[in-house]
Amino acid sequence: MKTPIRILTALALGLGLASAQAEQATLKVCSAENEMPYSNKDGEGFENKLAQYIAQQMGRKLEIVAWTDPRYFIRDYVDKGLCDVVMGVDHGDPRLYTTVPYYRSGYVFVSREKDGLDLKNWDSETLKKAQRIAFVPGTPAETMLRSIGRYNDMFNYQHELTGFKSKRNQYVKYENDKLVNEVASGKAEVAVLWGPAAARYVKSASTPLTMTVIPDNNKRSDGEKVGFHYSTAIGVRKGEVALLEQLNKLIRDKRDEIAELLEAEGIPLLDEPETALSMN
Repeated sequence: MKTPIRILTALALGLGLASAQAEQATLKVCSAENEMPYSNKDGEGFENKLAQYIAQQMGRKLEIVAWTDPRYFIRDYVDKGLCDVVMGVDHGDPRLYTTVPYYRSGYVFVSREKDGLDLKNWDSETLKKAQRIAFVPGTPAETMLRSIGRYNDMFNYQHELTGFKSKRNQYVKYENDKLVNEVASGKAEVAVLWGPAAARYVKSASTPLTMTVIPDNNKRSDGEKVGFHYSTAIGVRKGEVALLEQLNKLIRDKRDEIAELLEAEGIPLLDEPETALSMN
């Protein structure tokens, strides 16, 4: 009578092991529901494409866990174990473990090719004279516009870009394609955007546009440096050391292939500081 019990026990253990292995074979990635060109709920966007590539290289099935509000997704999704990793976080984000960077890029000036604007840095006469400069508040662009005395000039225009929505207690979104189109249509002379956010729309614009990477040596009026170049990594839930190490190895081994995916998007890629590559 003991043999059937042993068999049933073995089957139960086997099913449990198979279930655990099936769960382990899935890579759950937290991804924005509507934050193009990074990702959307339909699996589009370059970050979703990168997530698919990484899952394939790991031999795992990709599962996208969509979030809607960037202010809370780490607390409400990652920390609660609803997903394993997050694509596209700042290298060194203290809320997560972060991998070695998989790319480095910078903020850019976007302008029309035919205008031939001199946009080498924030001392450009173009920025002092432009009637409209499109930018996203809360970014280094705002800091420098304040520093050169142009922020207040753009106040009404910035509210126009979001339909005059109030920021109080809500997430007010600035659409990257809209800001690029402001330049393409001639409504604004310049847009200042994160390069990876602008690249797709600059590339597909009906009016030829150009991106100029902003130097990383800018300073506020008080002399404090304002960074415009940043390294991007994959965020991993704290405690998942083995997964972090696996992703680090994959990024180092497949750096050229990852770069090809990003270059196809038109993203301006910058050299990574040696210190960042040796971390983790």
